[in-house]
Amino acid sequence: MTEQKRADYASTRPQADGAWVARVEEGSPAWDAGIEPGMRIVTVNGVEPRDIIDWRWEADGGWCDLEVFDPTDGTTASCELEREPGEDWGIEFTDVLFDGIRTCLNACVFCFMAMLPKEARATLTLRDDDYRLSFLQGNFVTLTNVTDEDVERIITCGLEPMNVSIHAISADVRRKMIGAHAARGVEVLEALCEAGVEVHAQIVLCPGINDGEELHRTLDWVEKRANITSLAIVPMGYTKHSKRFDRSFSDDVEASRAVVRLIEPYQERARAQLGNTRFQLSDEFYVDADLPVPPAETYDGYPQFYDGIGMLRSFLDESALMRSERAGECEAVNAALAKGGLGAVLVCGEAAEKTIAVFARLLSPEGRVWTQAILNDYFGGDVNVTGLIVSCDLLAQLADDLTDTVVVLPEVMFNFDHVTLDGDTQAHILDEIRARGGTPVISEPSPGKLLDCLHGLLV
Repeated sequence: MTEQKRADYASTRPQADGAWVARVEEGSPAWDAGIEPGMRIVTVNGVEPRDIIDWRWEADGGWCDLEVFDPTDGTTASCELEREPGEDWGIEFTDVLFDGIRTCLNACVFCFMAMLPKEARATLTLRDDDYRLSFLQGNFVTLTNVTDEDVERIITCGLEPMNVSIHAISADVRRKMIGAHAARGVEVLEALCEAGVEVHAQIVLCPGINDGEELHRTLDWVEKRANITSLAIVPMGYTKHSKRFDRSFSDDVEASRAVVRLIEPYQERARAQLGNTRFQLSDEFYVDADLPVPPAETYDGYPQFYDGIGMLRSFLDESALMRSERAGECEAVNAALAKGGLGAVLVCGEAAEKTIAVFARLLSPEGRVWTQAILNDYFGGDVNVTGLIVSCDLLAQLADDLTDTVVVLPEVMFNFDHVTLDGDTQAHILDEIRARGGTPVISEPSPGKLLDCLHGLLV
């Protein structure tokens, strides 16, 4: 590794600051030792913990020695914790990373962060590329900022599965797509494969760049590496603020169908040889190609569900099951809507509208439940997913008069602080819907949760 590379990697690794305590369970070993929220664990068994992985690794036994900093008086004290078999230490930390997030060194041509509106809040532009979040939270990483020491840690500590963005395998195509550090990602991935680390991989497919023959080469490369147990192929998305792209697979039915056809032989070989599909297309490809989504058995237990792989199939199957197994609750919701002269509108993105509409018809054949897809003008381009709905589009497109209407908002349009991507608060949106005469509720966008939501409100 060159000195410049070492310097680049080091720049993404802030100095360890210790583990800040957010909560201590009453009666726990940490409680008994006098540890309180706001204190900072400086070392555990003499090791400065960089992250929750270090904490779990070092504090795995029945006792541990801690150095704890108390900011109230600026002192650091030592203490020993002991616990019974199976007992938790009783500490929750403010974050899973204690030394900060490692940021991205790349310049990916399809980076969504580069296509955000100028007025987007700063936190949306943070480009993380941290292998620890890949293991802990399922984030996809490129491995381009991973050091040799990190590779050894992944292997030694068994940090798997790792979720890795491959995109392309040819050196020239990778450099064009990712930037100057592209080769390092393959080097690290090869080392993990040789060590037998399980990998869930991803390709963001860009028309005219890594599709066609390059996609064949990448799939052939993956096919030879058994520990890459699943590969997701997702289409590039673009916004109206993109300076590079103004079209993708969403704009071309035949191009989307060509991708489906290209993947099918790899899927068939995998099912014949391994008993699973392994190569998975995101739901958008089937929507863009105007093709039915495959049956549930082809999704191998949905290992990449939150990458948009099989969400529509899961929703459709759960909808049918809900109608048969919870028919009484469905009828009770319909009866309550009819008695009150009410209707219920399910807000969603354009991509999911047809699927959500299936649920609405199953729940209420009388048509008392319907969908409203929100056109995403804030981002524009081909952005059409439910999770990227913003307040300004929602409030502009909902009816001015929502009297006698239950408005079911998708929980995924809000972050953990109950704020939308355009910076509006959940409370303000609910108040606005009430001001229009509507009854707002929030639900996870799954059939069971939607039924629970409406049943709990109306019955």
